[in-house]
Amino acid sequence: MSIVIFHNPRCSKSRQALGLLREAGIEPRIVEYLKNPPAPHELEHVLDLLGMEPEDIMRRQEADYKAHFKGQRLDRSEAIQLLTQYPKVIERPIVIVDDRLAAVCRPPEKVLELLERS
Repeated sequence: MSIVIFHNPRCSKSRQALGLLREAGIEPRIVEYLKNPPAPHELEHVLDLLGMEPEDIMRRQEADYKAHFKGQRLDRSEAIQLLTQYPKVIERPIVIVDDRLAAVCRPPEKVLELLERS
């Protein structure tokens, strides 16, 4: 089983989800997306796995959201492009299993549900 986590080590929910994976004996590939933002095509793929639109994974309380997204009428590709430029706006953690299932793991226990579905 291949697991990827879009992780922010400063986020307690992200740390908890990572801890649950490790408790399950899984060492995921960790993508610190604030240091290495996904390319637009990668984010598009993640959204497709999630079955979500860019707006569904936006953190609306972030300053970058308020400065660059709020009140804008963006199409999908424009929103994805902005998310790659302002990755703080991306909700976390996102966990991907075998490049076929994904979930925003908030609360962190959603990672266990994701593992059960895989």
